[in-house]
Amino acid sequence: MNSEGEERDGIARWSPLESEGWYAARGATSALRDVLTAAGLEKDFPYLRADLNAFGHGLIELGRVSPETAERLAELLKRALSCPQGADGVCSGPTNLREN
Repeated sequence: MNSEGEERDGIARWSPLESEGWYAARGATSALRDVLTAAGLEKDFPYLRADLNAFGHGLIELGRVSPETAERLAELLKRALSCPQGADGVCSGPTNLREN
């Protein structure tokens, strides 16, 4: 009997590049990177990367950040939560993420 990822010789073969979790993590990391770049925070998350755990579940590594970066991120999230949304669920407020 061959299970998924197992070859005839009984050796398990698995590649993260064939994992749905890897592609989900990579896509989410790209989306987050784009937003952080738009907010002027691209240099504040040097450890941002996609990863997988031992079970093949996709994870996003944010890494360590300075207290100032954490405060800036908290402020951006607070503004996003308070932004009035239109019927389509899109924020109808300011679009400049670099505003203070």
